[in-house]
Amino acid sequence: MEEWIRLHAVEIFGALSGFVYLYFSIRQNILLWPFGLLNSLIYIYVYYVSAFYADMSLQFYYVAVSIYGWIHWKKGDTEEGLPVSSVSFQGWLWLIFSGLLLWILLYQLLLLTPTDVPLGDAFTTAYSIVATWMLARKILENWLFWIVVDLVSMILYIYKDLWATAVLFGVYTVVAIIGYNSWKKSMNW
Repeated sequence: MEEWIRLHAVEIFGALSGFVYLYFSIRQNILLWPFGLLNSLIYIYVYYVSAFYADMSLQFYYVAVSIYGWIHWKKGDTEEGLPVSSVSFQGWLWLIFSGLLLWILLYQLLLLTPTDVPLGDAFTTAYSIVATWMLARKILENWLFWIVVDLVSMILYIYKDLWATAVLFGVYTVVAIIGYNSWKKSMNW
């Protein structure tokens, strides 16, 4: 066990920073963004070492979106910051279609790498991009995207023996359900 912890110390630290990120995310606290930034920087390394190339690339996007989200939430138009909003039916179609296009593109790119999980890696990366954009805009339904992405990710990480990360994504799945309900309650319908 000690040997495993030593070999996976960076991954464990990344998972712990992810739990802090989740806590602030559910609470709609702007501190989610600096912890998201830290988490992304750590997982650039973890995913590179594990040959999750699309997920590694996604972390660079997360770094940029963490900065964008931090600024966007801070500029919110209410005393509490940016209010939670909901997406229209046309918005749903646009988001799903955008994710599908990204998935196809990323899958084709990953076929050029030595990864053994190109389809799953491309899927989770594509829809994570969409969900993170939604989170930065404080759109309620980001949590629904995360439920699916986190479940698929957890399965991929188990397959790749990234157990601390698999546990983190199992918790992410549960928290996404909690986050959805919490944010929904905070909306002025």
